[in-house]
Amino acid sequence: MTSPVRVIVVGAGCRGEIYSKYASIHPELMKVVGVADPRKFACSKLQQQHSIPDENVFADWLSLAEREKFADAVLICTPDCLHKDPAVTFARKGYHILLEKPMATTVEDCKLIVEACVQSRVILSVGHVLRYDPLIHKIKELIEAGAIGDVIHIQHFEPVGFYHFAHSFVRGNWRNEAQSSFALLAKSCHDIDLIHNWVGARRCVKVSSFGSLSHFRNDKKPPGAADRCLDCSIENDCPYSARKIYLARVKQGHTGWPVSVICKNSLPDIESVTEALKTGPYGRCVYECDNDVCSNQVVNMEFEGGVTAAFSMVAFTKEMCQRKTTIYGSMGELSYNGHEVSVFDFLTQVSTKHTAPSNAPSYFGLSGHGEADYYLIDAFISAVASNDPSMIRSGPEETLQSHLLVFEAELSRLEERVVLL
Repeated sequence: MTSPVRVIVVGAGCRGEIYSKYASIHPELMKVVGVADPRKFACSKLQQQHSIPDENVFADWLSLAEREKFADAVLICTPDCLHKDPAVTFARKGYHILLEKPMATTVEDCKLIVEACVQSRVILSVGHVLRYDPLIHKIKELIEAGAIGDVIHIQHFEPVGFYHFAHSFVRGNWRNEAQSSFALLAKSCHDIDLIHNWVGARRCVKVSSFGSLSHFRNDKKPPGAADRCLDCSIENDCPYSARKIYLARVKQGHTGWPVSVICKNSLPDIESVTEALKTGPYGRCVYECDNDVCSNQVVNMEFEGGVTAAFSMVAFTKEMCQRKTTIYGSMGELSYNGHEVSVFDFLTQVSTKHTAPSNAPSYFGLSGHGEADYYLIDAFISAVASNDPSMIRSGPEETLQSHLLVFEAELSRLEERVVLL
């Protein structure tokens, strides 16, 4: 394919906008030719950024699907619970698909998506962006090169960040399982996917999980606290104050995430953010929300051959999404701190530090995934252009297997038992 890959963005929120930015950076490789989203402002914003003709702007994906195929691929960035139907429909119409994580919110829907893509022979890339992070990919390369011998045990930790969790999982779109999905699936499915990838071809045979909503509950509400932060006389003493998280930032000129999320019909400024905090979900007291997802969770796994792994996700951290990993091998120990990979060789007792060069544009470094978003969309566009699914690191079958492990872990937590696989 010599002309740019033509894509349609289904769901024009943060993720859709980030992925579509690739077309502005590489117009010779990708062109956004359509958008579908019920939010008029979101559609209009993307339409202006990419000069999308009016006839290719849709208020819903169903209207888009009724049209004859006019692009090569779709970027599906709808809410978690709205992934299956558009993914299956567009796969059957012959569109290649980049599907934001998680794949879907039920095992059955995940399987239907994979089946539709395989049967239709379209490329499916699931948004497990961490697979494309250069440093994290270096971990896989070092394991395969035998740098630490046989993998014995993996410890992987995700610090969500105290205000990130309050924004996304207490006040935000992923706060309520019935409206979205459970926290392990929404936030950490790509962490379980990494562990699944690092152990290689070994099958997981046992999983257990524990976790709870430990703090953001009504019984933890401080005496005298109001239902909204702007009305609260004690918000100055609350680290989760919406006034601090949003209004203070926009007053300092910061209009990116998370401020950019809360104003649905306009660009963020002091007036629009103040109004959003007065009337919208992001101005609510964190102890008066309808959230029910876990704020801390651990997952323990045993794989074939006795390899074990432990994963922890915690809301209450200073660092935000700066994963930390230690992989213990028979010949060495590998550690990752979000900035570099270090390997300690048992034989020489020497530590070697590894870095990975990055040529991602600075915009993608601000997207929250350490430039991995750029490499994911770059791989997807290259795969579509060359019709080569081997360029996708998060394809249908392997992604399905790691998703199934997430569902089994949540089953263990709910039923308080070890699940045998």
